[in-house]
Amino acid sequence: MTHEPSLQPKADADRILCIGSVLWDIIGRCPAEMQRGSDMPGRISRLPGGVAMNIAMTLARFGMAPILLSAVGRDPEGEELIAACGHLGLDARHVYRSEDLPTDRYMAVEGANGLIAAIADAHSLEAAGAKILRPLFDGALGSEAAPYSGPIALDGNLTLSLLDEIAASPAFETADLRVAPASPGKAERLRPFLQRGRGTLYVNLEEAGLLCQDSFSDSEVAANALLDRGAARVLVTDGSRAATKADGQEIHTLEPPRVSVARITGAGDTFMAAHIAAEARGEAPSTALASALAAAASYVSGEPPL
Repeated sequence: MTHEPSLQPKADADRILCIGSVLWDIIGRCPAEMQRGSDMPGRISRLPGGVAMNIAMTLARFGMAPILLSAVGRDPEGEELIAACGHLGLDARHVYRSEDLPTDRYMAVEGANGLIAAIADAHSLEAAGAKILRPLFDGALGSEAAPYSGPIALDGNLTLSLLDEIAASPAFETADLRVAPASPGKAERLRPFLQRGRGTLYVNLEEAGLLCQDSFSDSEVAANALLDRGAARVLVTDGSRAATKADGQEIHTLEPPRVSVARITGAGDTFMAAHIAAEARGEAPSTALASALAAAASYVSGEPPL
């Protein structure tokens, strides 16, 4: 039985599309430090996740109205995930539902010393391809003649060819694109946005290095390198070290709050969502960066990012 989301109507100004992975996160956490081959006691949880989903959940907590564009199977896990979207206040009515593709999953192991290992099984999202974007072409959310003109949070779990199409498509030319790579292993998929100078890129220091095929000492050096290679606007984080926002006209670098680390997975997504929400509230660039860093620090410490 399909569960339709129960949504409160919100103004169009609060609407934001979240395009990318919507799946189940299976996270094992151990309070002690772990190494390769460790076999330790801890807790295993299963929660709604995926980059687009994590961003959408945080945006909803900040009062925005996220609309999900993704692929979710019609298997029991998919039905449960769609129902969870409704309970979280996320609009999943435009999610592509497949009879043949299983619902995607992400599995990670975290210790007191951070992320030990992770595997993202987003093959169904990749297999669905451009089908997840139909609402932006068939008039439901936009079309090539009348493109969607609001904010879009886009993650790099899509294939490189589809991301390249998005970077060049007239259906996205008036949108405020905010793009994240999903993981260092998929950072190079963002190269079309770098080459075309489209959107705002949210990357960490390692991902910036992969995009530029270089290594950087800090976020400010990395941000300037991305701009030199064609990026229109970037935000570069570096864990507990200073983060930088740059757009060619001004640059802001701030230290994040110092907190005890209780969790890692989803911190970058929280930072991105909090920054989008801060700018939607009209915050100045340095204030918006500070708000995003504070939200990410709160999340990492185990507290809600509000």
